[in-house]
Amino acid sequence: MVRPVGLSLQPKHLVRYRDIARLLIKYGRSDLVNDLDIEGLDAEESGSPRCEDAVQLAADLERLGPTFIKLGQLLSTRVDLLPEPYTDALARLQDDVAPFPFEDVQRIVADELGVGVSHAFSSFDPEPLAAASLAQVHRAVLHSGREVVVKVQRPGIRRQIAEDMAALHELAQFADKHTDLGRRFGLSELLEHFRKALVAELDYTREAAHLTTLAEIVQPWPRLVVPRHVPDYSTGRVLTMDFIPGRKVTDVTAVGRTDLDARPLVDDLFRAYLQQILGEGFFHADPHPGNVLLTPDRRLALIDLGMVGRLSNSARDCIVKLLLAVSDGDGEEAATALAQLGSQQADFDRDTFRADMDDLVHRSVELGSALQAGAVVLDMTRIASRCGLRPAPELALVGKALLNLDQVAKHLDPGFAPTEAIRRHTAAILQTRMTTSSGGLLGAAMEARDFTVQLPGRVNKVMDAVAEGKFQVKIDAIDQPQLHALLQRLVNRLATGLVLASLVVGAALMMQIPTESRILGYPSIAVTCFALAAGGGLALLISVLRSDRREAAEGRRPRKRR
Repeated sequence: MVRPVGLSLQPKHLVRYRDIARLLIKYGRSDLVNDLDIEGLDAEESGSPRCEDAVQLAADLERLGPTFIKLGQLLSTRVDLLPEPYTDALARLQDDVAPFPFEDVQRIVADELGVGVSHAFSSFDPEPLAAASLAQVHRAVLHSGREVVVKVQRPGIRRQIAEDMAALHELAQFADKHTDLGRRFGLSELLEHFRKALVAELDYTREAAHLTTLAEIVQPWPRLVVPRHVPDYSTGRVLTMDFIPGRKVTDVTAVGRTDLDARPLVDDLFRAYLQQILGEGFFHADPHPGNVLLTPDRRLALIDLGMVGRLSNSARDCIVKLLLAVSDGDGEEAATALAQLGSQQADFDRDTFRADMDDLVHRSVELGSALQAGAVVLDMTRIASRCGLRPAPELALVGKALLNLDQVAKHLDPGFAPTEAIRRHTAAILQTRMTTSSGGLLGAAMEARDFTVQLPGRVNKVMDAVAEGKFQVKIDAIDQPQLHALLQRLVNRLATGLVLASLVVGAALMMQIPTESRILGYPSIAVTCFALAAGGGLALLISVLRSDRREAAEGRRPRKRR
């Protein structure tokens, strides 16, 4: 059997290749599978009808195991890759699996903490509160009386994910080289993004750091709470953090809302998330209603920091422009901001992109307070993908986070207007961002120092080029008389400056020469040189100011048509 060039099927991955191929065949990607030519697939299977049921896709991914469950959850944020029914189904992908034995929990905790469960905790519930594909959570109490939950990583999960990722990586590389789907969406890049997110989620030291960072960000809002981790009881595979009692916001009934002042809670939640996204560039990327708890003391608890998003300064600036443009109904500016956040493909249709964006923004403005910012951002990523613009993965995370916040707000306060909250709080966050930090001032000072140190050398290079006849100025439109006059003024000013500098240096040296002729107690020659230098410098400054003022006045004067 002849193998396609560029794909080396490893025997240990054949089962996974076959599972993935069946999945692709079932959902209409048989062109890719035929190119792969994988053993073990019957001809009848390749002709099986396509399944359009999005819920069935989620079920199939669940059967393939933890790696594919997490992949499905990531794909639920990529509305540029999948139709909306599929992303909705994948967003509801169940991550509940059968718990692993308590003996494995005891062994892992002992290996990670260096002591047994009975020595580390005064009590430890052998029945897990929840069991997921990557870990399960147990309730416990420290010897100090502090109530905690202990997140224990599933045994063997890292090895299983590494093997699945190796198989997926090879298939993605082949798809990028040999299929239109791969070339259009960059499957290897998407898979690498997923791999990094999954590796980060498997390292509980990172999640512990995320808890600390998020707790510091939401500190100004007392109505919000984030569990604190216990450093001495946390490692890469075991995470111990505060137990926060509460119920999911989806469990709050209409009757329960009558005793709850939900508007301040939701407003603080939105403001805190805008600060995370626009102010800090670090945000909880999965605030779905199941990860937001209503505590008995009427606060909102943010849990499960396994998935976070990070934004660069430039990305934050573009998102701010995007949100403000949508708020102002400026489709042209929204299209420009979104284009800066993505990479243009060879088939990028700029005109269609701008027209569709303008239409989306105007339709969004018509919705008024009913507008959902997260839904608009996700619709924008769909438009970008359809027009040949590959949006940044971070934008999809932002859109999904805002959409989840919209759902939380709807459960707690159906009358809350998310877009008005965004518009109301964005200005304050922007004002905070525009305040120059001490680090920024120090950086500016260092740049000024470098400029001062390098200026003499650069001037010497310019003078050498002028003296040797190698000085060139490259411009598109040249007004030769004006250019010659400009160069002459430049050379004259440089020459005058050098003469004045020479006078100052000479005067400083002559200060050390003893002489009987003195002015104000100093050698007369030196004082004369200083005076000449000061007078020449003042004259040069006046000349420069007058020349610049005259040129500015001439620039404002309308030119005569020839």
